[in-house]
Amino acid sequence: MTNSNKSSLTYRDAGVDIDAGDALVDRIKPLAAKTMREGVMAGIGGFGALFEVPKKYREPVLVSGTDGVGTKLRLAFEWNRHDTVGIDLVAMSVNDILVQGAEPLFFLDYFACGKLSVDTAAQVVGGIAKGCELSGCALIGGETAEMPGMYPDGEYDLAGFAVGAVDKSAIIDGKSIAEGDRILGLASSGAHSNGFSLIRKILERAGSRPDDDFHGQPLADVVMAPTRIYVKQVLAALAKHGTDIKGLAHITGGGLLDNVPRILQKGLSARISQSAWTLPPLFQWLQQEGQVADTEMHRVFNCGIGMVIVVTADQAPAISATLQEQGETVYDLGEVVRQEDGMPQAVVV
Repeated sequence: MTNSNKSSLTYRDAGVDIDAGDALVDRIKPLAAKTMREGVMAGIGGFGALFEVPKKYREPVLVSGTDGVGTKLRLAFEWNRHDTVGIDLVAMSVNDILVQGAEPLFFLDYFACGKLSVDTAAQVVGGIAKGCELSGCALIGGETAEMPGMYPDGEYDLAGFAVGAVDKSAIIDGKSIAEGDRILGLASSGAHSNGFSLIRKILERAGSRPDDDFHGQPLADVVMAPTRIYVKQVLAALAKHGTDIKGLAHITGGGLLDNVPRILQKGLSARISQSAWTLPPLFQWLQQEGQVADTEMHRVFNCGIGMVIVVTADQAPAISATLQEQGETVYDLGEVVRQEDGMPQAVVV
């Protein structure tokens, strides 16, 4: 029973607009429909999404990954750039599961805010759908949480979850990597989604604005360039070259120095030649403006290398050619060497 002396409250009075949520779902459905693929049994709209593992897998092993976009979101808020962070969200998870040889099958997202802006959320989810198209995985579900008082107006948080599959016999774990193997690097599209706490500090120190000219482009376009998705290109190389591709490392937080050793066995290290590629202009500018030491650059940023592939030396040229045919810029970075004191490391010389 209601108290007749008090006005009736609604969920909207408490800050939650169910109608806005319904409107967003209507905007999302056609975007998600573009990502549908073999295996989807039920997607957006139900309490749970259903997916059947494709029958091409003989002994399928599911590989999962989850991630966010980090403090790159702060620039999205400040610069009103919401159309590409969804691509970042997908990329961070699908590139992670790719390194074990997995094909991404489906993706779910979590979007949380204080007050739901349908236009902003639709831009973000549009980027998520684009990322799913680029990686060949289906956007089959997610959650939009409107939580008044939890986030300031105009801000939101993102999380993503990807599931892929790989045949048990085709899992890439780096155990076959040996001394003398070559290390290939695939070019990044920019800073991707790592190191943005330092990037923001450097932007503040330099007094930079989003519309500043940077080599003929607005600075915001360069800084906010979405993370490159390597899925289709690397899967094509794996299909052609098989076990000659021995290890894959997604160069995220920790850069080359922390991520490459994760795929090496005890007694091995990666010797990478700094002269093998040219530091892209964005990273040159960040290093100069922030007076960042070389070692710190290689531990914080990808420095222009978004994915590392360890391959047999005799097949390195052929694998490089296949990746170039798929549209990748490929660098021969160096080789795997013996590490006498045991623990794997990456050394940039």
